[in-house]
Amino acid sequence: MVFYHALILGILVLGLSSLVYNLRRFHTVEKVDPGIFSPDGGLEAPFVSILVPARNEERCIEACAGSLSCQIYPRFEVIVLDDHSEDATPEILERLGFTRDPASSRRILSGEPLPPGWTGKGWACHQLSKAARGEYLLFIDADTRHEPEMLASNMKLALEWRSDLLSSWPHPVTGTWSEKLVIPLIYLCLTFYPVALWQWVMKSVENARRLSPGVLRHFGAANGQFILFRREAYERVGGHAANKAHLVEDVALGRAVAIRAGEGMRLFNCDGSRLSEVRMYTRFGELWEGFTKNIRAVFEDSLAAYFLSGGFFLLVFLAPFFLIWSAHGVSRWLVAGQIVLIYAIRGVLTRHFRTTWLGWLGHPLAQILATIIALNSWRCSAGKGVVWKGRRYEVVHPGGDSPA
Repeated sequence: MVFYHALILGILVLGLSSLVYNLRRFHTVEKVDPGIFSPDGGLEAPFVSILVPARNEERCIEACAGSLSCQIYPRFEVIVLDDHSEDATPEILERLGFTRDPASSRRILSGEPLPPGWTGKGWACHQLSKAARGEYLLFIDADTRHEPEMLASNMKLALEWRSDLLSSWPHPVTGTWSEKLVIPLIYLCLTFYPVALWQWVMKSVENARRLSPGVLRHFGAANGQFILFRREAYERVGGHAANKAHLVEDVALGRAVAIRAGEGMRLFNCDGSRLSEVRMYTRFGELWEGFTKNIRAVFEDSLAAYFLSGGFFLLVFLAPFFLIWSAHGVSRWLVAGQIVLIYAIRGVLTRHFRTTWLGWLGHPLAQILATIIALNSWRCSAGKGVVWKGRRYEVVHPGGDSPA
């Protein structure tokens, strides 16, 4: 047992070291002077279509659409697709000045009926992409809110980095106890993500070609709350249509770009928390449904990877809190060290992303709750399917390492 506890301790030491390094390399989107896109500023401003799928979003659509309409950027449009909302979503948009005039830069689209084999969000985004006029397509979730400089600041990065897909991660706003416990756990993925290796891949096409598409696709990460695509790249990977049944379309799109790194395509993630914020869920039921929909789907057709990943997080980030009571002698000191390192990792993430300290303090409970949700995700995916926004989806697990 001493060897086992020493091994877990070593993994956590490696994880903390990796996390500190990753956060130093994880670029933060800084507020820029939008004047850089003026005739005297020196940067050309490509036309951007900001695209928002909305289904029963009366709680948040005013803050989202209002903040998007006020962007300080010379050439953009905002299109919101009303996906058969049964609440006041379209009325709020009309009050904000959105119209159904095809020539308007602030438009409402009425969603068409959901075809078989599509997810609701994927179908909504596909329709938005067809209506968009921009050289760049910015897909934004309706539960986000943005500073006026958000678009200019992210476009500056996209142009500097020559990105095909830029995913900017908003600041997570949490209210209820379940949000405070579970949502900050999302950032644990940065503990072992090989940021340095991906940055090496992005340095040159030659570097990317040293890795197989099957390896490259595992670097494909993106956050569907904010996905900025160069239109040509979006069409090249097949857009949402190529992943129409995927329940986590952001991951699918990120992987579709990552696979093509050897062809010159470029994928970047960055910290957009200073300019954007998001409140994903407002009550436990929404959080339960949302993560039940997503967790199993992230692993696609690999059930082994799903259980191996879950087992790893249980052994490394939860088991020490139980083993401390049965360990003795050297083993107890090793387990105590593990717990200290777990809280150090969570503390670094909490401070960097300005998430709640309640989640840090309640880490064991958060990990237990996340495990229960993950098991429910597997149960639903293997059974009748998952439910989201009033629709039930039979879970399809696409796989394969070749471009779609």
